[in-house]
Amino acid sequence: MTFANKDPETRAVAVFCGSSTGNHAAFIKAAQSLGKAIAEAKRPLVYGGGAAGIMGAVSGSVLEAGGDVTGVTPFAMVAAGGEKDQSKGVHKPHIELKAKGREKVETIVVNSMHERKAEMAKRSCGFIGLPGGYGTFEEVLEVICWSQVGIHSKPVIVLNVRGFYEPLRELIRNGIREGFILPKNEQLVRFIDGPADHAEHETFDWGKAAMEALDHWEGVPASHFYNWHLRKDGKSEEDVMGAS
Repeated sequence: MTFANKDPETRAVAVFCGSSTGNHAAFIKAAQSLGKAIAEAKRPLVYGGGAAGIMGAVSGSVLEAGGDVTGVTPFAMVAAGGEKDQSKGVHKPHIELKAKGREKVETIVVNSMHERKAEMAKRSCGFIGLPGGYGTFEEVLEVICWSQVGIHSKPVIVLNVRGFYEPLRELIRNGIREGFILPKNEQLVRFIDGPADHAEHETFDWGKAAMEALDHWEGVPASHFYNWHLRKDGKSEEDVMGAS
């Protein structure tokens, strides 16, 4: 049972990432590497619509390489002039429609944060997480959960730049040890670790590694079985997320 995509044969990739740059150049370099690889693989990018931070780096890299970009953003963020840079406590115009140099970005304006995530999921064949904050954590974990309960069976990949996602891997393994996660469900997310020496992470080809993981993804059968198309009135709806 899978999401009803806008295009059933979509090759688009949803990327979850921060609207800040982080404290290490390797984070931006990884985003640029990923964006270039997505474009070269002829895969459209679907992301949260921002033009700053890692969001801006990955989307800008796709555009520079001639790729297609779709940004999905809630109306509240457009109306307020942008998301807040959580690392600096200031507002920046992250959500500026048709900003200079980004005219090719297709922007989808939705009503809520939930609708944003659902719309990104429907338009994509898989998900890749770059470093980010609470929003990125929540997005990555939600699509993993959707895999577990059978809402979709799409790849979920995280780029473990400078070991950024090591605590998440340990959290999952602790959930297995303590009896809250089935051992097989550790495979619902794939970690791309890069070189053992973090000094090499700025030059590592994260994009190539991510595309290889996406192309060779082997899914894990859902451990929970529900009919997500069924509604309480007894009718069936194609859109399992109700975001259309």
